[in-house]
Amino acid sequence: MTYQLNNKIKDLQPYDPITGNYSIRLDANESFCQIPKQVVSKILEATAFMSYNRYPDSLAAELCRSFAAHYGVRQEMVTAGNGSDELISVIYNAFLMKGEAMMTLTPDFSMYRFYSSIVEAKCIEYQKSSDLSIDVDDLIACVNKNNIKMLIFSNPCNPTSLGLKKADVRRLITSVNALVVLDEAYMDFWTESLLDEVDNYDNLIILRTSSKAFGMAGIRLGFAVANLTLTNAIKAVKSPYNVNSLTQMIGSIILNENELIHTATAKIITSREMLYSEMKRIENNHSDKMQVYPSVTNFVFIKMNNAKKMYESLLNDGIAVRLIGDYLRITAGSEKENAELVKAFEAAI
Repeated sequence: MTYQLNNKIKDLQPYDPITGNYSIRLDANESFCQIPKQVVSKILEATAFMSYNRYPDSLAAELCRSFAAHYGVRQEMVTAGNGSDELISVIYNAFLMKGEAMMTLTPDFSMYRFYSSIVEAKCIEYQKSSDLSIDVDDLIACVNKNNIKMLIFSNPCNPTSLGLKKADVRRLITSVNALVVLDEAYMDFWTESLLDEVDNYDNLIILRTSSKAFGMAGIRLGFAVANLTLTNAIKAVKSPYNVNSLTQMIGSIILNENELIHTATAKIITSREMLYSEMKRIENNHSDKMQVYPSVTNFVFIKMNNAKKMYESLLNDGIAVRLIGDYLRITAGSEKENAELVKAFEAAI
């Protein structure tokens, strides 16, 4: 007898990020800001003599306390995870039964659809308007019509760089029976978060990440915030020791460095505005070839007549960006990285 993989995994391929040696990496929406040496010294001192022979705190209490203090929410509403991706998987497993319908938007973060197939839920994709905006009233009607059990989307959106205002998101949450999972991974670069309102709703989970504004992509750390009923369910389903001791310690230290976080966030926003301005300047001279979308994230999103050709040209110049069909997603980098990107882009177009 030969063992056969089941149908839901037999054709899957591992996640395939851009590999290779590129001098400028603007493809993964990471922060270009390095952790200052004095903070690195704190981390080294704190982690030098940890009890590595012991399991980490299962509830990551100190880490969740630091997150709660930074954002002004209650600690008991916070769950830490091994990146937002793990929390998405945990939430799917906890709140979806086999065959139930969930909904995500198109375009949006591709992993939302992937995890639905693993839990064997029915995934319905809601197509955004041609300008990539969301008709909230139509979305509400679609969710209710299809008996959707869970709606998940990013706000601001990855990859479109656009966002929904608070009032629209509130109306959506209160108009559907579905659980709404609101991924605010890029909300540190905007002002429309519902984090301080999360306890007002019985059907809302908000996701946050440490990979963008905090510059901690390398330690894999994300958070889910919800009312106590939902939070207790998430904590009951997640793995007991899902966030390792090093990540808990480093995350707590960084989250207590409020000035560092605010300074880094401001630098990233300034970088985004510079990159957006330069891309708009190029668009003004080549409006027949490209369209630049407004951005409230740490990247710009561009539609191009031949996005693949531009993508390959930039790779040849040692610059990696993200190719998404007819679009390019370009992370805001350092001043030097942005300048090199703009120079190569303008030459190629």
